[in-house]
Amino acid sequence: MSDVLERIKTEIESHKIVLFMKGEADAPMCGFSAATVQVLKSLDAPFRAVNVLTNPDVRQALPGYSQWPTFPQLFVNGQLIGGCDIVHELRDSGELKKIIDSALGR
Repeated sequence: MSDVLERIKTEIESHKIVLFMKGEADAPMCGFSAATVQVLKSLDAPFRAVNVLTNPDVRQALPGYSQWPTFPQLFVNGQLIGGCDIVHELRDSGELKKIIDSALGR
């Protein structure tokens, strides 16, 4: 299991914005993942998508790593932002744009 946790940690540390989701960014496999991708694209936020459906070990280990039980899970600058509902709330309040702009240095 430590190998999987190391892979998760490397993904999070290697990319400013990482979305662990069901499906691919261009082909989400659940409504929550699709909605989160749409928010990120609307903010012109380049992100790394990790498909947990093709990485069952990551799908099993990530909730324990992040202490967040569901997918998708958005990380910005190594910090868990949350899932679909929180992403939408932060977008609506304007906070998500600030978080992303700060992470991207814009």
